[in-house]
Amino acid sequence: MLMALSIHTFVAELRYNPFGTMERTLKVGDLPTGTLRDRLLVEKLSYRFRPPQRNDLVVFKAPPALQVQNLHDDMIKRVVGLPGDVVQVRNGQILINGKVIVEPYVKEKPAYNCGPITVPQHQYFVLGDNRNRSYDSHLWELVPEQNIIGHAILRIYSFGYFDLEY
Repeated sequence: MLMALSIHTFVAELRYNPFGTMERTLKVGDLPTGTLRDRLLVEKLSYRFRPPQRNDLVVFKAPPALQVQNLHDDMIKRVVGLPGDVVQVRNGQILINGKVIVEPYVKEKPAYNCGPITVPQHQYFVLGDNRNRSYDSHLWELVPEQNIIGHAILRIYSFGYFDLEY
């Protein structure tokens, strides 16, 4: 029991996305109706040795702006902006340091504009893959590095298959 608790706390854990904010990448199901959802294996060690990278799917504690709104749940989003980056959402595209980035994982292009925002040190700009239905950095704030729990390394499909870091 102690070993299982230690692994869950410090090494890795299974998570799922209860909302549709990461759709196209993650399937969201409804357990009461029997529809299954994708699960993620979230590892917690690598960020002790290296910082999060662009496009990582990260699990993080709700930042202060959300806790003030009584939103305390952990969240899953994609890292878009790294410390020092200038992030802007304009005309359905994400620009990092003035250059459009290619995002094949996005469900639909954003129908909003945001920024430019310069990402400070030890913070990250995160967005959901379902850009128009995601409550993320374009609406509240950046994610402090200390709030990041870990990153998804394995997706377990609801029908039993899996993908390594996608």
